[in-house]
Amino acid sequence: MIICHCNVLTDGQIRDAIRAGARRPSDTYAACGCRAQCGTCAAELRDIIHAGLAAPTDK
Repeated sequence: MIICHCNVLTDGQIRDAIRAGARRPSDTYAACGCRAQCGTCAAELRDIIHAGLAAPTDK
């Protein structure tokens, strides 16, 4: 599902960025090779990051 329409970032890309070490929205944008545009997605992006960090890993 597309989370950021300005950069066409999907929830999968965001989760990949979290697994690669993203801890803030700015980290996520950088990991995806883009930057924040309008900011509409920021709250949802933070929610996904927090959920991803709280989820147990399969390691």
